[in-house]
Amino acid sequence: MNISYPILYSFRRCPYAMRARLALYNSNTTCELREVVLKDKPQAMLDISPKGTVPVLQLIDGTVMDESLDIMLWALQMSDPNCWLKPDMLEVIELIEVNDSQFKNDLDRYKYPDRYENVDPLEHRHNAELFIAGLEKRVQKTKFILGDKPCLADYAILPFIRQFAFVDKAWFDSTNYKALQHWLESFINSQLFKAVMPKYPKWTGKDDIILFGQ
Repeated sequence: MNISYPILYSFRRCPYAMRARLALYNSNTTCELREVVLKDKPQAMLDISPKGTVPVLQLIDGTVMDESLDIMLWALQMSDPNCWLKPDMLEVIELIEVNDSQFKNDLDRYKYPDRYENVDPLEHRHNAELFIAGLEKRVQKTKFILGDKPCLADYAILPFIRQFAFVDKAWFDSTNYKALQHWLESFINSQLFKAVMPKYPKWTGKDDIILFGQ
C-alpha cells in the first residue's frame, strides 16, 4: 500500500496515544490520523499490529511502531525543536519506566477497581503517591521534572498524572502536591496540549483523510 503520510492509529483519551501525539506534534510531523474506538478496533490496525493497542504508527516505508515511547523517540530524533531530548537520557528513561510499570499498575487499580479482584482503590492510590511525591520534590526544586525546561520525561509522564488527578480531582486539589498541581495545570492549558486533544470521529476508511500536525 502506498501512503503519502505516516498513519497514526490513536484514541484520544489513552495516555499512551496522548504522549505519542504530543511528540509527533512537537516535532512537526504530519500524520494521517485514524481515531480508534477500542471496543471496535479496525482490521487495518490489527493487520499491522495484532496486539491491538494504541498508538500504532505506520511509516511511509511500511515500518510499524506500536510502542508509544518508540514513537516519541522516533519523532524527536527526526526533529526536536524544543530540546526534549537531554544529552544524558538514562535518568529520563528510568523515570518513564517507573511510570509505565509501578505507577501505572497502581493507577489502573485506583481508577478501575472493578476490573480486578480484591482491590482496594485507596490502597493503590496510596501506593501511587510514592511516585507522585517524588515528582513533587523534583518540580519544587526545578519547576519541571528534570530541570528548568520541560523534556521528554515531562511529556511522557504528563498524561498519566493527568489521569491520576482526575480520578478524584477534588481530592487531588486538596493535597499538598502544589508544585505538581501547577505543573499539571500549566501543561493542560498549554497550546501544545490543546492542539493534540480535539475530538475526532471514529475512522471508518470511508471519510476524508484527517491530517494531524498541520
